[in-house]
Amino acid sequence: MPSTAFVLIMLALLAGLAGIFVYAGLYNIGADAPHSRVVYTILQELRERSIDIRSRGIHPPTHLNSPKRIAAGAGLYAEMCTGCHLGRGVERSEMSQGLYPQAPELARGDDLTLAQQFWVIKHGVKLTAMRACGKTHSDELIWDMVAFLQQLPKMSPEQYKAAVASAPEDHEEMMEQMKGGAAHAPPEKAAPHTHTHTHTHTHTHTN
Repeated sequence: MPSTAFVLIMLALLAGLAGIFVYAGLYNIGADAPHSRVVYTILQELRERSIDIRSRGIHPPTHLNSPKRIAAGAGLYAEMCTGCHLGRGVERSEMSQGLYPQAPELARGDDLTLAQQFWVIKHGVKLTAMRACGKTHSDELIWDMVAFLQQLPKMSPEQYKAAVASAPEDHEEMMEQMKGGAAHAPPEKAAPHTHTHTHTHTHTHTN
């Protein structure tokens, strides 16, 4: 077994090399220069494990498939998400083409559970363009978006347009309506946990 002194020296050398690597700016952080396969794999595994662990114990509310929730979620999705995640019949935007990692096209589905979708929308994801919507939106509104995401992969472009057009209020009105009840909103646990998965197209983002 190596001595304690040897281990400490090696750790100091590794830390020094890491410091030089960072300070010298050797790693290209540009979004148009993809990660190496090793770095990408490590970051992907880190992201997926982090989301999985932190979303445990989050239980979807009942009646997640209610037309009212889905309609509200359609309006929120159209205003907040289409720039990056697109929609049925929505062409790729300049923003979506410049993102790295690429935001998943959610009309194709993803492999997240309901709880994981809720967590990602609420908390966002570091090192991506996914913001933390929980900073400005209540849990109820976030669940509305999750409700809509369950239906999106099943929609045709015409159905998607109709769903957005039939959204009950605009974004500002929904936000105002939720302000009064947000302080008394129930915690993330709202019903017995279901580990239902959405469609199985693996995404890279994880908002």
